[in-house]
Parts: sequence; C-alpha cells; structure tokens
Amino acid sequence: MPANGNGAPAVNGRAYPIEDHAYDVVVIGAGGSGLRATVGCSEVGLKTACITKVFPTRSHTVAAQGGIAAALGNMSEDDWRWHMYDTVKGSDWLGDQDAIEYMCRHAPAAVYELEHWGLPFSRREEDGKIYQRPFGGMTTHYGKGTAQRTCAAADRTGHAMLHTLYGAALKHKAEFFIEYFAIDLIMDDDGRCRGVVALKLDDGTIHRFSSHMTIIATGGYGRAYLSCTGAHTQTGDGNAMVLRAGLPLQDMEFVQFHPTGIYGAGCLITEGSRGEGGYLVNSEGERFMERYAPSAKDLASRDVVSRAMTIEIREGRGVGPKKDHIFLHLDHLDPKILHERLPGISESARIFAGVDVTREPIPVLPTVHYNMGGIATNYHGEAVINKNGNVDYIVPGLMALGEAACVSVHGANRLGSNSLIDLVVFGRAAALRCAELIQPDEKHSDLPKDSAERSLSRLDKFRHANGSTATAELRARMQTVMQTNCAVFRTGEILQEGSKLIHEVMTGVSDLRVFDRSLVWNTDLVETLEFDNLIVQAVVTMDSAGNRTESRGAHAREDHPDRDDKEWMKHTLSWLDIKTGKVSFDYRPVHAYTMTNEVQYIEPKARVY
Repeated sequence: MPANGNGAPAVNGRAYPIEDHAYDVVVIGAGGSGLRATVGCSEVGLKTACITKVFPTRSHTVAAQGGIAAALGNMSEDDWRWHMYDTVKGSDWLGDQDAIEYMCRHAPAAVYELEHWGLPFSRREEDGKIYQRPFGGMTTHYGKGTAQRTCAAADRTGHAMLHTLYGAALKHKAEFFIEYFAIDLIMDDDGRCRGVVALKLDDGTIHRFSSHMTIIATGGYGRAYLSCTGAHTQTGDGNAMVLRAGLPLQDMEFVQFHPTGIYGAGCLITEGSRGEGGYLVNSEGERFMERYAPSAKDLASRDVVSRAMTIEIREGRGVGPKKDHIFLHLDHLDPKILHERLPGISESARIFAGVDVTREPIPVLPTVHYNMGGIATNYHGEAVINKNGNVDYIVPGLMALGEAACVSVHGANRLGSNSLIDLVVFGRAAALRCAELIQPDEKHSDLPKDSAERSLSRLDKFRHANGSTATAELRARMQTVMQTNCAVFRTGEILQEGSKLIHEVMTGVSDLRVFDRSLVWNTDLVETLEFDNLIVQAVVTMDSAGNRTESRGAHAREDHPDRDDKEWMKHTLSWLDIKTGKVSFDYRPVHAYTMTNEVQYIEPKARVY
C-alpha cells in the first residue's frame, strides 16, 4: 500500500495515519465472555486490551433476564450429570459431549466465583442461599423430574453479571478501548491471527493492535432478521471478520426463536416468567402446550414451544384481531412474586405492550433470539478448522467465545440459561489457555507489510460509496428475506427462493451510498460496516439451511420432518467467497465422546418432552 510523506498508509490518495499498540492478548467485545476472559488474562499478568464498540456495561449481556444454569442443588436435589444430559438432549445430539461435560462440570464453581465477586443473586429467605428457578428443558434424574437449576438476580441477571465482571476487570487493571469499532483481523501468510485493526469512533483515528492471542467475543447476529430480541448493536462483527479472513463458520443454519417476544416490539419476556408459573393460551383459552409436550408443558425447550405456538397460529387459534399471536398469562401469580422476581418484564410489558401483568395477559410471538452457529472452537476457546485431514486443526493466535463461538455446547438448540454459563465457563477456560501459551511481555514479531491494507481499503470503499441505494433500504430487504424465508418452519422451495433473494441483496452492496464522508462519529459509515457484516452471515445462514435436509433442534424442515442421524449428525462448516458470494461446505464430526469416565456418552434417542 502506498504511503504519504508522513508514513501514513494511503488508500486512493487519502491518508490514514495509524496508531500502533502491542498486547499479549486482545479481546474484541466486552460482554460476559469478553469480560471474563479479560479478567482472567489480566489477573495472571498478561498485558490485556479489551476493544468494544459500546461502553462495556451496555454490551448485550446486560439484557439477559432469566438466569444462569448451574447444578447447585439449593432448591432440590441436583447433579451436573443431569445438567449435562439435559444439554445434550436440548442440543438434539448435535452438541459436542466433551465440551458439554466441561461446561456443566465447571458451572457451579463459575457461579460461586461470580457470587464471591459481588453478583447480587436473589436469595432464599430461609437460609440466604442463591435462589434457583425452573427453566425449559432442565430436569432431574435424566428427564424424570423438574430441576430448579437457574440462578437468578430477579429478572435482570445479565445486568448484574456485566456490572460485576466490569468491576473485576477494572480491579485487575485491564485496559479498555471503548467505542472502538473492529474492522478486520490481521492474518499473516502462515494463517496465524496477529491482531486487529479498529476505528476509534469519537475522533476517526485508525488503531492497529498487535497481539499474541486475539479473542473474538462479539456476540450474535440477530439483527439480520426483522424481529429480534437483540439490541441494534448485535451485528456479529467477529463472525464476519472470520469469513473475510477465509475461515469457515459452523452450524449457521441453527437460529433460535425465543417463544415469548412481545408482539409487535420483539422485546424479550424471559423464560423465567414460565419458570415462575406463567403459561401460554390460544384463542380458545386452551393451555395448548399440554398437547405438544405432555410432561414439560410450557417448560419444554424453546424450539418445541416456538413451533407449537406457530402451529396454533397457522391453524387459526391465534389471538388478537388478526389471530396472529398468543397470550402469556402471569395474572394468576401473586403480585408480590411478580414484583420480587419479575420486575423487569412487568415494566417491559407495560411500556411495549400496554399491559398490566397483574390483570391481563401479555401478547407474545416467537422472535429471533440466539445464534447457535458461529466460529468453531474447542473447549479451550481456540478456533479450529479442517486442514490437511485434521478436522480440529487449531488456528494459531485466534480464539472465540460466547455467542460468536460454536464450542459446540448448544448444538442445534440452546437451553434457556445455558448462555450465561457458557460465557463465564469458557471465558475462564480461554484465559487459562492463554496463561499456558503466552509469556507476559513476550516479544512481538513484525506484522505483515500489508497488515492494514485490507481493513483500510474496505473502510475507504464504504466511506466513499457513491451508489444509489441507502444502507437502511438494503438492510430492510435483508431482514425481510430472512424473516420470511429462514423462519421457524422451512422448506426446500422457500429456502431456495430465499437464497436467490439474499444473494441479490448481497449483490446490492456494490450500489450502496454513504452520505457522510467524515470519520468522526459517522453513524452512517458504522451502520454500513455493520450491514456488510450482517449480509455475509445472512447468506451463509440461508444456504446452510438449504443444505441440511433434515429437521434437528431449531432447524425445522417441513419437507424433511425427521432427524437423520445417519447422514446429518455432523457439524456444517461453511466458507464464503466474498468476491463471488459463493458458499461452500465441509463437515466436522460431532464429538461423540466425553472428557472423563465420570460420565458416559449419552446415546441419541427421540427428543420428546
């Protein structure tokens, strides 16, 4: 790349001065997993930087409501092996059982660690122990009883968790780069990740971070859909950086719809509301979940409840003038319980649905909530790919955590309250691995000469994009296609149409127009970069869904209604050729083995609740 007289790289004659930084570890994202990794790396003396596009306590973990799963046994008998069984069953046997064992085994210690750091959990009145509530798919004795496993801080557990972790990170003197937008990874010729290039939003300066380990903790990409429980910042920036680096994403066809998003607004009503005794009814006043899941009823797993609600609406038993949603009743519960354990959703229902939950039901509809797919990793958090016949070749210098990662503990369908425990268990695991691999203040090798070229070329291209289509228009088209053609139920015909339409949207990127040419707080430019991140994930998701000809977990194909373990008990790896838009596939075997002999491999069987 040519440089101007000051040594600043130039693109199309425009200079972009770069400020360089060197760290042992760079974490991208300051949600639960990013902060836990930041704390862990900092406390062992690794020089750690955390880059985040929003203030850390505004990261999306702050919106998590219902709780964090761990077999503490405070409310009734419990065992981490039962938690593991539930998670394997919830994953519809697509989860890796070694990683699931690791998570469930370490869950109690991770929760107690948060408690010791000051997380204000709700307590049992009689003895002050952490309060635990029932959640969907969580059982005792391998499916025979109902578990109370989900530790909660009222219905604001993520909020409490994020503030606790941020405080712990500050205590250990981690360095934060707040309101910096990560543009692209720096990869060398050997396929090692060497760091990241970022844009500082408040002054438009470019920053290049060199690191021995780069940890992607950028969250999910729910905003590829029209109706979503996630914040507008949920654009999966890390996943897109990985695709542009020529690496694959795993299991992108599995998108979770939460059964209870507020009708019309999409805001989340926690599963904890059903854990406290709430129930769903159709237009006939029937508690219809008893037909679909006779044992678990309203506490069946999320994919089961979402499909049941969708069927009720399709068959004409929806509520409201258009018969297009379902009612969630909490009005039979003691107002004291609602005030103590569900204050946040009571407020959300009032604001976004105009409903007093003590007197009337909440109108709800399945809404995009979580992405099971992401960057393939092992249980240390290290990114893995297929290479030279090695299906778990570790990508040097790169890790991924949280919703950006696919460990895969969630497989085809995540159980409620398993996301928060995923964040802290694997955030800690990644920090422990970094401590093993990196010596503090280890010398950095020189970066590749073109280490900023791709990032700055892409930034400059969008900054000066002069086509005829506004970003908002193209984003709306993408979200509509995804909502229509890659929803709760899918068919080959609908997905084929969706693939054609979503590839057309991606082609439209070349005709984008950005109106603001500045670099300082340019929201037009940032939204365009975020849209470019979303569209590549949307394309991969749609084509991966068309490729998997079975129904498993959240992926429900009406033209292939059965689970096909013989052909499809494997992880999908999907690559995207950014220039042509072509998606290609390969596969990784599901880890059908455990870490230790303390628990046996859980054999596949019919998944019923």
